[in-house]
Amino acid sequence: MNIEELTKAIDGKVLVAPLRNITLTCGFAADLMSDILALGEPQMLMITGLVNPQAIRTAEMSDMPVIVFVRGKRPPQSMLELADNLGIGVLISPYTMYETCGRLYQAGLPGLGQLPIVQQQ
Repeated sequence: MNIEELTKAIDGKVLVAPLRNITLTCGFAADLMSDILALGEPQMLMITGLVNPQAIRTAEMSDMPVIVFVRGKRPPQSMLELADNLGIGVLISPYTMYETCGRLYQAGLPGLGQLPIVQQQ
C-alpha cells in the first residue's frame, strides 16, 4: 500500500511526507512501544495513539517509514520536525485505533497474522 492509498483508506491527513517513495507491506497497531520493538519490521506501518517522541524513535529503530496517529491526535511541532529530520512520514486518522485498523485491512493492508501465545510473568 502506498501513501496515497493509505491516506484515502483512513480519511487521513499527511502531516509529514515520508522521505522516500514507500510501499507498506503490513500494519501493526499498539500503544506499547515494547510490542512494536519486539514485532516490528521494515516497511511496516505503525498505528498508535501514543503521541510522544518515543513513537518516532521506535519507528526509526524498527525501520518503519510511516506512523499513523489515531483518534485525531495531532503531534506537537517538535515531534513533526523530528519525524521530518528522520524521513518518517506522519499521518493522523480521525478514527479510533480499531476502526483505523479495520479500514486498512479492508483496503488490503495485512497484519502480521497469527502469533504464538506467550505466557506473561
